[in-house]
Amino acid sequence: MGFGDVIKKSILEGFAYVDFSTTKMAVTLGVTFLIAAYIFFVYRFLARGAFYNKNFNITMAVISIVTAGIVIAMQSSLAISLGMVGALSIVRFRTAIKEPLDLLFLFWSIGTGIICGAGLYELAVIVAIAATFGLFALQFVPLAAEPMLLVIQMEMDSEEAALRLVKKSAQKYRVDSKSIRDGKENLILEIRAKEYSGLTNEISKIEGVGKVTLLHHEGEVRV
Repeated sequence: MGFGDVIKKSILEGFAYVDFSTTKMAVTLGVTFLIAAYIFFVYRFLARGAFYNKNFNITMAVISIVTAGIVIAMQSSLAISLGMVGALSIVRFRTAIKEPLDLLFLFWSIGTGIICGAGLYELAVIVAIAATFGLFALQFVPLAAEPMLLVIQMEMDSEEAALRLVKKSAQKYRVDSKSIRDGKENLILEIRAKEYSGLTNEISKIEGVGKVTLLHHEGEVRV
């Protein structure tokens, strides 16, 4: 027996052939569908704001069923397993996931398909319960005020008064950019405050301040 035959024999012996009956496949896909529907409603509840994407939610739920089918197929044949690995290795998904919550739910859906496809239904249910508990429990954790970008267009002489007001009202702040042209100053600050509208109103009343703009900022304000 040559070296190639030894490798081939070890691979075949290590591959556990699973003969899925029609009933078991139906049960697997049915359980996967139920958990996927559960994930669908949990995501719809948590992402019920203005940026809820129904198409993404539907796609995410169906991914669980498709993944379970792939896992079943890979367990039924070594040739299919190797072919599936090769096919998936050349697939590239270029859609950017902007929200971390979306990434979490997408990974949860894929994981549910893998777990159910392997026949570990109890584990899939436990993961669903634990994930739901974690998601809803963390909703009650108090969050600090969101950081914002404050853009002030003003006369150069008004900078000291504006910064004094920002220092008084903001919990944290940092000057990001300062530009001067023709005696006019454009100041950009990262700030974190409990109440923003009052701060912008007070700054706009300072003599020499022309325009005050408040922009949403995704990041941390470091002093």
